[in-house]
Amino acid sequence: MLRHLSLIPLLLILLLMAAPGLSAAETVKPGDLLLYEEGFQPLKGKRFALVTNHSAIVEGVHVLELMGRKGVMPAVIFTPEHGLEGRAEDGARLDNGTYHGVPVKSLYGASKKPNPEDLKGLDLVVFDIQDVGVRFYTYISTMGYVMQAAAEAGVPFMVLDRPNPLGGNYVAGFVRDKLPATFTSLYPIPEVHGLTVGELALLIKGEGLLPGLANLDLSVVRIQGWERSMRWPDTGLPWIATSPNLASFDSALLYPGTGLLEGTSASEGRGSTEPFRLAGWPEIDGQALATKLNGEGLPGLHFEPVRFKPVSMPGVSSAPKYKNREISGVRLVITDYHSVLPVESGIALLAGLYGAVKEPARKVFFHGGIDDMSGSTEVRSGIEAGLAAPAIVAKWAEGDQKFLELRRKYLLYQ
Repeated sequence: MLRHLSLIPLLLILLLMAAPGLSAAETVKPGDLLLYEEGFQPLKGKRFALVTNHSAIVEGVHVLELMGRKGVMPAVIFTPEHGLEGRAEDGARLDNGTYHGVPVKSLYGASKKPNPEDLKGLDLVVFDIQDVGVRFYTYISTMGYVMQAAAEAGVPFMVLDRPNPLGGNYVAGFVRDKLPATFTSLYPIPEVHGLTVGELALLIKGEGLLPGLANLDLSVVRIQGWERSMRWPDTGLPWIATSPNLASFDSALLYPGTGLLEGTSASEGRGSTEPFRLAGWPEIDGQALATKLNGEGLPGLHFEPVRFKPVSMPGVSSAPKYKNREISGVRLVITDYHSVLPVESGIALLAGLYGAVKEPARKVFFHGGIDDMSGSTEVRSGIEAGLAAPAIVAKWAEGDQKFLELRRKYLLYQ
């Protein structure tokens, strides 16, 4: 059972990670910053719940601390995967606790949706979490389930919007519309959707992507100064480690592609200091793989041959694939973050690794997780059939074009 949760040590780390010379006030202002600047007036006098974690930083200070300074505190705090402090490993079930006397209820433990009793007597539910813009990242699943609970309880739901780190124009990957929904891939949207969490909430409600939302009172506190062409470095905001293995923007940018390796027996770099920037398999020819991938002209990326040994890193990756075993593979080096196409590059990497593995091991290269994460059987079956990466990528074009048309009426930013 968690007791008093302190965010101070984590915030010190996050402040050290902040890019020098940049101020959010000079460029982009997320919704929580705008609310803070008006003294959290929309929350005063209300009994509200806050769905949040460590990523809700306002100019170097956590939103909960700022709320306390203004005499505005939630009646209950709900937390997603990784917990309030963001230190729990992927998939770790979390217990409830308290923060300065406020109940902290985990939505990644016994239940993934608030109970009716949790919302009883509330005037509002507020969502403030930094997402990464990928369908299989579970924060947006948590948002959807809390929206459902709020609708069932007749409680309004407010999103304090934040930038999509991948930008608002890049959309890629298969629309998940032929496979059953799971918590790690809940919505029939492309793998990378190009929406902020506020825009996504509007789409989830407007298109009925979850049942029971038709009468939800939904509002979004918009970001000031964000444009769809911006990727994270363009915002001027420091990168906050959204989860233990996404400690850098480089890892987050590559994650939609290299994250697919979690659905395989290949290493995605967990157990190293470069998760999602390294990829490999024991005893393959890393130099040959790097040469092949560099020859495919993937924009914004260079591949270096590398050998690495995953180790146990408690709190980050306690049991990585091939623990304490040397792996050959590649390091993905970003040369132009604006032009990187992470999903397309991930498909090329999957195909390259599959081709580099000796024939007997190919039978265990993929497991069921790849279909869940990619949202389709096309990735696995295409690579197994020897299709080149561009041929697989071409298969999602029609679905993504339909999604682009669908999402247009929910866009809040140009």
